[in-house]
Amino acid sequence: MPTPPPTGPLVTRATLAADLRALGVRPGETLLAHTSLSSLGWVNGGAVAVVQGLLDTLGPDGTLVVPTQTGDLSDPALWSSPPVPEEWWAAIRATMPAYDPLLTPSRGVGLIPETVRTWPGALRSAHPQTSFAALGPDAAAIVGGHAPDCRLGERSPLARLEERGARVLLLGAGYDTCTAFHLAEYRIPAPRVEVGRPVRTPEGTGWEVVTEVSVSSEEFDTLGADFERDRPVVRGRVGAADARLFPLADAVAYAQRWLAVHRSREEWIITTDVPAPRRRGPLQGATDATARGASDATAPVTRPAHRHPSDRP
Repeated sequence: MPTPPPTGPLVTRATLAADLRALGVRPGETLLAHTSLSSLGWVNGGAVAVVQGLLDTLGPDGTLVVPTQTGDLSDPALWSSPPVPEEWWAAIRATMPAYDPLLTPSRGVGLIPETVRTWPGALRSAHPQTSFAALGPDAAAIVGGHAPDCRLGERSPLARLEERGARVLLLGAGYDTCTAFHLAEYRIPAPRVEVGRPVRTPEGTGWEVVTEVSVSSEEFDTLGADFERDRPVVRGRVGAADARLFPLADAVAYAQRWLAVHRSREEWIITTDVPAPRRRGPLQGATDATARGASDATAPVTRPAHRHPSDRP
């Protein structure tokens, strides 16, 4: 049976740039983009054309930032989709390649961020699980200095984006992918978790465990709906995708107030417990639970004891 033709719409580099300008993306601004390639329609040139359209819209003075997380660099004891035998855990920890900003591919955030990561001139932050990549004149200032014990907090690119008045673009992606909300989690009482990962040592690859703020995107869809109801969010269409555009600082401030009210007080207890075994795979950072497999939309972050949302098709 012949394969049916694509339904479209036909999307090109030029139509993407035109739609982004109509949405309100401005030349020279700094943009944190969360994206879903498949939501856009039939894109001539795929992820490359999307990145070209974004850069055309921002111009030479603008900076594009995307999440390039590597949640698979995590403790095999937490993997469950699929799990690995317990007798393998020690060997996996001992031999897992450590993070290399130039070599380690992103996972679970989609084709567009991975295309940005490998773009000529792109810079990537140093965090081994929750890195960001950037293109543009402010790239070094944004991704530099990402502390290895601060996934998505004050010493991460999110805080640098807030300082620079960046805006967030959700391009076919939902609020559950919005990393800006995670910065608010560092500004309210939050539990701590122990996070294991490979690390480079003078002798080769080793294994380390750091204590970090527990982060979760479990309520972010509801948080985002309330944010959009109460605060100015530009909405429109880019290709076939629903798109939203809003100031990052506004989202962080709203989330800080919202989470303080809506999160259970039990979740505020400071602990050093290792998270319960969960699924392996993409994180919106080195999070406390993961889902295996790549997606063309940014993968949300979840907390243990909650179900991880399914990846977008």
